[in-house]
Amino acid sequence: MRTHLSTHVFRRLLPISALLLSGCASFSPDGGMMVVADVANQTLKKEVALVRSTDDAERANSTVKRLLAHPLNVDAAVQVALLNNKGLQAAYSELALAETSLVAQSLPPNPTFSLSRISGDGASEVERQVVGDILALATLPFRSEIERDRFHQAQLKAALETLRLAADVRRAYVRAVAANELVGLLTEAKSTAEAAASLAKKLGETGSINKLDQAREQVFYAEITADLASVRQNAASARERLVRLMGLWGDDLGFRIPDKQPALPRTPSALPAVEADAVGHRIDLQIARIELAFLAKSLGLTQATRFVTLLEIAGIDRRTRDPDTPPFRERGFDIQFQIPVFDGGEVAVRRASETYNLAFNRLTEKAVNVRSEARDAYRIYRSSYDIASHYQREILPLRKIITEEMQLRLSSMQVDIFALVTEARQRVASLRAGIEAKRDFWLAQSDLKAVIDGGGSAASDGDRPSNPITSAQAADADH
Repeated sequence: MRTHLSTHVFRRLLPISALLLSGCASFSPDGGMMVVADVANQTLKKEVALVRSTDDAERANSTVKRLLAHPLNVDAAVQVALLNNKGLQAAYSELALAETSLVAQSLPPNPTFSLSRISGDGASEVERQVVGDILALATLPFRSEIERDRFHQAQLKAALETLRLAADVRRAYVRAVAANELVGLLTEAKSTAEAAASLAKKLGETGSINKLDQAREQVFYAEITADLASVRQNAASARERLVRLMGLWGDDLGFRIPDKQPALPRTPSALPAVEADAVGHRIDLQIARIELAFLAKSLGLTQATRFVTLLEIAGIDRRTRDPDTPPFRERGFDIQFQIPVFDGGEVAVRRASETYNLAFNRLTEKAVNVRSEARDAYRIYRSSYDIASHYQREILPLRKIITEEMQLRLSSMQVDIFALVTEARQRVASLRAGIEAKRDFWLAQSDLKAVIDGGGSAASDGDRPSNPITSAQAADADH
C-alpha cells in the first residue's frame, strides 16, 4: 500500500521515522547463538560454535584434534560432533539468516523521491513527489514484535538440532562400543570352537567319536565364524555412522573407542515427575508455544487492518511555465481509498483464525504425545536396567559357576570334552545376551534424555534389538 507525499509532508514524518529507527533491531555479534549456547551448556554441558571465519575454524579444529588424540568416551564424541558436524553448522547458518529477516522487518520502509518534467512549445511542467508507505510505518512495531518471536523460534530450532545431534551421537557411540564388545566375545569363542572342531576331526579319524558328534562340533565352529563376520560388518557400519555424525575424514578416522561398555550404574535414576520434566524442558514444545503466540499477534494485526486494504495520499507540488501566461505554482493533495463492498477482509481474517486453530491443536496434540513418550521412555529405561542387571547379578555368575564345575568334572573324568564344549556354547549365548542387554540399557538412557530434553523421540520398535532373553533361550534350545 503506497502513499505519495509532498516534500513538506515527508519532513513531518522524519521525526517519527527517527523514533522508530531507535527501536530497530541490529545484527548481533554471535549471529543469535546465545540461546543455543545456553541450552547446550545447561543441558549437555558442552560448547557450541558458529564457524564464520578462519580463526573460528582453527579454534574448533584444535579442540577436535585434542579430543581425538585420546580414546573417546561418549561425552568427548558428542563434543567433537557439536564442533565438527557441518550439518549442524548449516542449521546455525539458517539461524543467522533468520536474524537478517528480523533486522529487515524492524526497519521502516525506505522513502522514494520522484521528479518528473514535461516540456513542449516553450511550456514546461515540473512535479516533485516523495513516496512513502504509511500503513507499513504505522504497523512497524507490531510486525517487528512478531518477527522477534519468529527469530526466537529460530534460535530454539537451532538448539533443538543441537540436542538431536547429541542424542544421535550417543546412540551411535553406544552401538559402536557394544559391537566392538561382541566382536571380542565372538573372536574368543571362535578360537574355542576351532580347537573343539580340530579335536573332533582327529578323534573322528581314529574312530573315537561318531560322525554326528563330529558334525556338531564342526557346525558350531562354522556358525561362529559366520556370526563373527556379520558382527564385524555391523561394528564397521556402527563406527562409520559415528564417523558421519562427528564429521570426520582423512587422518581423523583413526580415532579410538573402548572395546567394552561401561558398567551399569548402581541404581537407576528415579524420575517421579518425568511427565512434568518433559513438558517443562522439551524444546519442541517451546517452539510450538512461540508459534502460537506470534500467530495470535498476527491474527490481531489482521483483524485491526481488515478494512484498510488501500490508502493512497498524494501530496502535489507542481510548477508550470508557459510563454503566454505568467508562471504559476500548484499545491494540493489527492486521496484514494478502497470501499470494502465485496471483500471486507473476511477471507484474510478467516485464514489467520484457522491458522491459529491449527497451531493450537497441534500444540495440544504434541503436549499429549510428549507426556506419553516420557512415560514410555522411562518404563523402557527401568525395564532395560532390570534386565541388564539381572544378567550381571544372576545369569552370568551362574554360567561362570557351571563352567568352572564342568572343568572340575572334566579333570576327574566325570564328563567328556564335548559336554564342556556344549556348555561353552550356552555360555557364549548368555554372554552375548548380556552384552546386548547392557547396550539396550544405555540406548534407553539416551532415549530417555532425548525425550525429556527434546532431542528426538525414543527409538521405534523396529530400531530396537530383539529381547536378549529370547536370544539366549533360543541358543539353549538349539544346543
